Amino acid sequence: MELTGADILINCLLEQGVDTIFGYPGGTVLDIYDALYRNGKIDHVLTAHEQGAAHAADGYARVTGKTGVCFATSGPGATNLVTGIATAFMDSVPLVAITGNVGINFLGRDSFQEIDITGITIPITKHNFIVKDVRELADTVRRAFEIAGSGRKGPVLVDILKDVQVAKCNYVPSVPKQNAPSPVPPEKLERIAEAVNASKKPVIIAGGGVIAADASPLLKQLCKKLGSPVAYTLMGKGCMPENDPLCLGMIGMHGTVAAAKALTEADVVIALGTRFSDRVALNRDKFAENKTVIHVDIDDAEIDKNVKSTLHIMADVGETLKTLLPMLEERQRQDWRVKIEAFKKENAAKKDTSIRAYKILQAASDLAPEGSPLVTDVGQHQMWAAQHFAVNSPRLFCSSGGLGTMGYGLGAAIGAATGTGKAPVLVTGDGCFGMNLNEMITAVNRSIPMVILLMHNGVLGMVRQWQKIFYSRRFSQTTLNRRIDYVKFAESMGARGLKLDTDGDIRQTLAEAFDTAQRESLPVLVDCIISPDENVLPMIKPGQTYDKQIDVLEDNPT
Repeated sequence: MELTGADILINCLLEQGVDTIFGYPGGTVLDIYDALYRNGKIDHVLTAHEQGAAHAADGYARVTGKTGVCFATSGPGATNLVTGIATAFMDSVPLVAITGNVGINFLGRDSFQEIDITGITIPITKHNFIVKDVRELADTVRRAFEIAGSGRKGPVLVDILKDVQVAKCNYVPSVPKQNAPSPVPPEKLERIAEAVNASKKPVIIAGGGVIAADASPLLKQLCKKLGSPVAYTLMGKGCMPENDPLCLGMIGMHGTVAAAKALTEADVVIALGTRFSDRVALNRDKFAENKTVIHVDIDDAEIDKNVKSTLHIMADVGETLKTLLPMLEERQRQDWRVKIEAFKKENAAKKDTSIRAYKILQAASDLAPEGSPLVTDVGQHQMWAAQHFAVNSPRLFCSSGGLGTMGYGLGAAIGAATGTGKAPVLVTGDGCFGMNLNEMITAVNRSIPMVILLMHNGVLGMVRQWQKIFYSRRFSQTTLNRRIDYVKFAESMGARGLKLDTDGDIRQTLAEAFDTAQRESLPVLVDCIISPDENVLPMIKPGQTYDKQIDVLEDNPT
């Protein structure tokens, strides 16, 4: 059948199973939006800003495992997507961003709202396309989804010229390609199995690749068979139930005492779907000292990039574990498990339960409805949430790890709510919230019953914490001095607002927040007043080793 390019695009999206798009219309995508309107089969979430649309598509992708989709017009619409695309790229989130552009006769003439968005996004996409011929459009869209959802997942941008959207050609429906990972031959894993079987004190580090591969059930089988504890990276949160005796909690700069001590004593480290970022490896040269490091990752570029491995395989984590598990000896390693229990008791004893942020997040973790996605912005509150808010299932945690995008949270929470149909809990700070608070409009318009925990300390908390440690308390431009009343702000947006400023009111106020959100189908913002001197601990300073974890801050500029 003969269709316009705009209609071909919508039909191709339906082929790929797209049920939701996040976006904002404009001049060069009017024909696309008209086709979307006439088709009527895809839900469109109109955000307040294109960056919010990109973050929402990201959050949707993280919780569903599907490829998120966002639309934007040319020029500023397209450039407003850039931060969201980069966020998805750094965290390996499958995303297809579709932008419009000026007609072919206007390219290269500095036309109104013309921008070379493919040139801009080359470093932050797996691939990008500019479509100049309607006959290439369908195959390009199909290829974009194939690239975004295969191998190490990530964002792809498709820029469609205005005249391509109105031109016509024959459209032939197609069935999407299945991106099944290749099986792993047993012979490739023989040396890895030998090393694991010979280990006395193995530790598993589980990263975001475990969740991307839907390999959490296999991870549980692995740790039970080996009697090995599991520490997760920030992107791996949710891959292992946090109440499991073998779960050590988060590893890294602000990881748990138990994870740091276990890693220090381990003889074999089994790293699954993690890239050993600087916040995990810390001291790259000494990380593998006196250890056998086994690295499994789907991206060859990550092997030996940050930490030199002893043994490695470039493969999908799930397919690797399917083959590896039958090759491993079942052992309880009772002596090692006794030590792990001691580390976990020490971890519990060192938790600073006097800080209000801890009390708030612990109470919220207890009170949140089952299956609620946890979404964070970036900074101290992000680490507190990772430390103290339990997530016991994969795909229920959304946070910007690699790029560390302040302002990510509210858009991502809208995407997470849309993808799961559940009410998310958003943990943010007054610095981050100020960056994209306009998306409260979207959350209200979509009747999303989310609870927003605004950790209000009046400062840029994590930056200030580093100024405290490394810059002799020279707090340059980290005090916000904002006079905003966040309760009144929430009410002015059509949401609800509550203030929480005493410890005695924590559970009562949070219970009211969750109840109000569900009963009224609206966001409820809780203005949580905390001290600017509450710190994220424990901490390992950059470049230090895991035996140098500190739980008390001293003002030391070294």
